[in-house]
Amino acid sequence: MLTEGKLANWINVEVTYAIIGFLPMNTVSRCSVDMRVKYYEDNLNQDRMNREEILESLKNEKLRKSILQTLTQNNDPEIIHEIIQLFDDEDIEIRGEAFSSLFLNRGNILKDLVLGLRHDSKNVRAYTTLVLANRNEKNAIEEIIKLTNDSSGLVRTCAYGALGHLEAKQSAKELHKGVFDSNLEAVKSAAYSLTRIKEKISDKELEELHKLDKPEFDRILKFFN
Repeated sequence: MLTEGKLANWINVEVTYAIIGFLPMNTVSRCSVDMRVKYYEDNLNQDRMNREEILESLKNEKLRKSILQTLTQNNDPEIIHEIIQLFDDEDIEIRGEAFSSLFLNRGNILKDLVLGLRHDSKNVRAYTTLVLANRNEKNAIEEIIKLTNDSSGLVRTCAYGALGHLEAKQSAKELHKGVFDSNLEAVKSAAYSLTRIKEKISDKELEELHKLDKPEFDRILKFFN
């Protein structure tokens, strides 16, 4: 489980991932645990490989999983771009390893991640948003705000959640609008995020939230009281 204060603190990331088929539970758990050890290991092989070899390995179905586990110190833009592309891979474990690799990367890869927010694939846009949030990349807030108008409900859900995690008070307008989103998961994400930035909700918004299942409504309402 991601540690207290991570995105999972107010959006059930494990459940969200299970619903959208993104990360297996053991991969989510590994993200926080491996941060203490993975940065320092599995990188000797990377040092012996040049960029072309790494890129070829990432494109090879048989090699990409093992090479992903060695790239937590790699800041090469072309390689980071290739890792981000893997959020659209059919293999759930590959998507999980890509998330882990980017999440654990201590380098300045903000610019490359922001480019992922503009990708044609909704999966890439959504999961890159989660990476940015969990890396606490506050300089990405304005770009994430733009995704609250994305055509994909998945992307909007992740964007609302990320803004709450980043405590982006400047996104209050978009989060209030999110309470009326056509996507139920997006509504819940926006509502939880409003509590994160200590916003009050109007009677009209409260009425909208009443449409949720009672347990979910009660859980959200508790945060506003």
